[in-house]
Amino acid sequence: MIKVRFAPSPTGSLHLGSARTALFNFLFAKNKNGKFVLRVEDSDRERSSKELVSEILKDLRWLGLQWDEAPYFQSERINIYKKYAEKLLNNGNAYLAKNKEQSEDVKEQKVKSKTEAIIFKLVPQKIKIKDLIHKEIEFDTSAIKDQVLIKSDGYPAYNFACVVDDYEMGITHIIRGDDHISNTPKQIMFYQALNLPVPKFAHIPLIMDPSGGRLSKRYGATAISEYRKKGYLPEALINYLALLGWAPAGNQEIISLPEMIAKFSLSKINKAKAIFNIDKLNWINAQFIKQSDIKKITNFCIHFLQRDNLISYNCDSNYLEKVIALFKGRMKHLSQIGEMAGYFFLPAKINYSAEAKKKIEALDKKIWNKLIEQFENLDNFSADNIEKVCRKIIQEKGISSGELIHSLRAALTNMSVGPGLFELISVLGKKKTIERLRW
Repeated sequence: MIKVRFAPSPTGSLHLGSARTALFNFLFAKNKNGKFVLRVEDSDRERSSKELVSEILKDLRWLGLQWDEAPYFQSERINIYKKYAEKLLNNGNAYLAKNKEQSEDVKEQKVKSKTEAIIFKLVPQKIKIKDLIHKEIEFDTSAIKDQVLIKSDGYPAYNFACVVDDYEMGITHIIRGDDHISNTPKQIMFYQALNLPVPKFAHIPLIMDPSGGRLSKRYGATAISEYRKKGYLPEALINYLALLGWAPAGNQEIISLPEMIAKFSLSKINKAKAIFNIDKLNWINAQFIKQSDIKKITNFCIHFLQRDNLISYNCDSNYLEKVIALFKGRMKHLSQIGEMAGYFFLPAKINYSAEAKKKIEALDKKIWNKLIEQFENLDNFSADNIEKVCRKIIQEKGISSGELIHSLRAALTNMSVGPGLFELISVLGKKKTIERLRW
């Protein structure tokens, strides 16, 4: 059975690059009817955080990447690593640091000579692997120094723990970022020394910023939890991450998770580095918002409206849905709803900007009075009836459509752009509309 793993370290939040690695592992496993294993590499006692573990697990669930086993925690498997290190001691492939003068590389790995750290005795050799993305990669290990297996605190070093865990958990394929290529020869030497089968490797090109550099906070290096808080839909973020280095047939840009699973193949992953593009992410998110059920989007938007102190917990769900429907096709992310639609939830009287005031005062007061009179006489305050009133006044008063529409929008919303004006007025309602027109 195909078995892959995602192994985050809880020394930091889950970011785009790691989330994409998790996604590619998940898609590969599901496409092959295999298993997706979650392993938390928390052996760094000083930097690992239980709060970050909770955040990472929450983010993975939110993205829809549910694991099939565990999660396993390295901090709970210390005796297993020691057992394998002792095998290497017994067969002469390792030594205790206190019994042999340390190399500079060992010193760099913070092993003190007075401790019982276990060190791997490296024998220079040439190693070839057939990477599933980069094809054949050859390593010369002569430049690699002896490696720490078990540190002085009794905890395993990263590369050794990976090998033991991957074997113990039956991992068949290791799908990870290009930045791990340098770890591969070290890990293969551990497999060889322990006489263990070597899994297949696939190294994914990294995600870069638009200039070709590493992602920064300015360009995409934001925690997944922050994308969630900003109002990105999980299915949109997953869609975008999948397209960073992989493409389904026919250049399809909007794709569901089940479709990804059906179409996914490592052979379709591009060898070139992927470029992060926030505009593309926003476009994809906007498409998913447009396609989503109004009740679903409204439920998401409630959080942001409450955050912005625009609605209480006891709000009119029917009114909310009508408001959200006006903006569903205009939002790039859901946290924009308060900024875009706040005037629907403000008191009747609002404080106008200088620009809005100028537009309002540009229209003759008699026209405002006529609008109020006509709107008061409407029994059915529908968008069609509202438009008829406005068109009639435009014709009677000999003004342009733009003159009335721009002034009316400013008076009702304090804004210069927004959804269709007549639909907006209908949703705002007769009472609040008339009160605002009495500016």
